[in-house]
Amino acid sequence: MYNVILNENQKKIFEEASEFVKSVDKQLLIDMDADLIEYPRQTIKKLGDLNLLGIRFEKEFGGRNLSWQEEVVLIEEIGILGAALSCASVMPSIVGEAISKFGSNYQKEKYLKPTLKGDLICAEGLTEPRGGSDFFGATTIAKKDGNKWILNGQKRFIVGAKGADYFLIYAKTNFSNDYKQNMSAFLVDKNQVSVENLYELMGARGAGTGRIVLKNAIVGEENLIGKENEGSKIFYQMMIPERLTTAAGALGIAKASLEIALSYSKNRKAFGQPIKNFEAVSFKIAQSSALLDAARSLVHTAAKAVDELQDSSIQRRLVSEAKRFSTQAAWEIVNNAMQIMGGIGYTNVYPIERYLRDTRLMMIWTGTNEIMDLIVQHELYKELDKMRIKRDIENDAKSSDKIEEKVFE
Repeated sequence: MYNVILNENQKKIFEEASEFVKSVDKQLLIDMDADLIEYPRQTIKKLGDLNLLGIRFEKEFGGRNLSWQEEVVLIEEIGILGAALSCASVMPSIVGEAISKFGSNYQKEKYLKPTLKGDLICAEGLTEPRGGSDFFGATTIAKKDGNKWILNGQKRFIVGAKGADYFLIYAKTNFSNDYKQNMSAFLVDKNQVSVENLYELMGARGAGTGRIVLKNAIVGEENLIGKENEGSKIFYQMMIPERLTTAAGALGIAKASLEIALSYSKNRKAFGQPIKNFEAVSFKIAQSSALLDAARSLVHTAAKAVDELQDSSIQRRLVSEAKRFSTQAAWEIVNNAMQIMGGIGYTNVYPIERYLRDTRLMMIWTGTNEIMDLIVQHELYKELDKMRIKRDIENDAKSSDKIEEKVFE
């Protein structure tokens, strides 16, 4: 399918990503999954050396001035290595989005440039112990004190909590009832943050996921991103990289799982023939292939919309659809692979069981798939008048003239 949807520049990125993926020692993945590694800093540094971090950003700050369409190609390939390494590799793209779009030149020089080199590790402080999806109900607060801010609160499920040199933190700065104008975003150095718990996760291990505490954390006013009380603008923009990177990473896991299932079903014999000859197996392969191609098409369409369209409603809808469909498709493809392989797929002889654990989290983080459904239907109803078919299709029925039967109240 790549031969159909990728242009020459995207194929080059694919080749670069593939070379990197081939170079990763499997022991790193094994040790990360065993929680023997708290954060894969050296691997992120290698990506920086290869200029494969934040490739969308300006060249002057270490990016490549490429598009989302190139980035999803890159992330899909890295996704083959699993959710933890994939998430760690895209954190510069996520946090970098806030700095690139809303930050000052000072912030770009001090934070973004070394981040894209892999010299600084970043993490995003979004979720709080009291809730995940209720972003605007956050209880972390920031109060101005002269030329600095004092932050107090907690954030949890922070990927990279253990490895990060600095954090993007959202905090309340306005205590009025206008919840969309009560947040601000800050860059907080690690010496102002304590990591109080590292989670023993079911999957996506080895990326230093933890709970952080800010207790009278001091942040200079120069580290306020954008304007005071306009954190919601940054938050809504950040949902694009959060969800599009998740969608692309899920494709990598799905692709790897399908390849393993294809190879296994071709080589494994039962009843005197390869099991691929049985429809119970081959139909699962066919369904998985269709799901992967459909998910990839949607992810690339969403990336193209973000690159080329100005309509934020369509962008939000497509990105949310991509995240929801891609992660759900990956879950089904991994499950199909495990079913095809039988008992051996449930062991660590193959990485399918790890992919299963990883994929389950992808349907939760960066906004649950239920939240994605909420966003999709909301934006779709807003688009209704714009998307109407020019033909009056409601009249294409024999009794359409019976107005008295069209009762709405």
